[in-house]
Amino acid sequence: MKGEVAAVPYLIVGVGGILGALLRYLLGLYVHFWWQSPFPLGTLLTNLIGCVALAWITTRLLKPGSFQTWIRLGFGTGLIGSFTTFSTFSLETVELLKRDLWGVALLYVLLSLWGGLLMAWVGCRIARSQLQKRAKEAESA
Repeated sequence: MKGEVAAVPYLIVGVGGILGALLRYLLGLYVHFWWQSPFPLGTLLTNLIGCVALAWITTRLLKPGSFQTWIRLGFGTGLIGSFTTFSTFSLETVELLKRDLWGVALLYVLLSLWGGLLMAWVGCRIARSQLQKRAKEAESA
């Protein structure tokens, strides 16, 4: 019985990981279909979406009783963890440098870093706003 309970987090993270990897793959295919440039837009969009989503869900889940722990684990560690990709970002940056596309590489690094921070901030702000609105509604009811 104890082994069954301990296996649940692994299963949840695994299912989230499968979904996140598939979403990243599909987004990459979609962007590749219409974006014909050496700039790795698919990875940038993936990582920016992941930043806002993780910040939003983490801020929402910090409020006790908002969600079950397994949802946080499956979404954060599993889904967002496999959806976003720092290793691809790093490799693509090195590939741009090898092709002497220094300006594109610098733009990619700056947009990834500052854009990721901005999207994380936006995700936190949206979640806090939603939580405050919910608290006001609960007070007035």
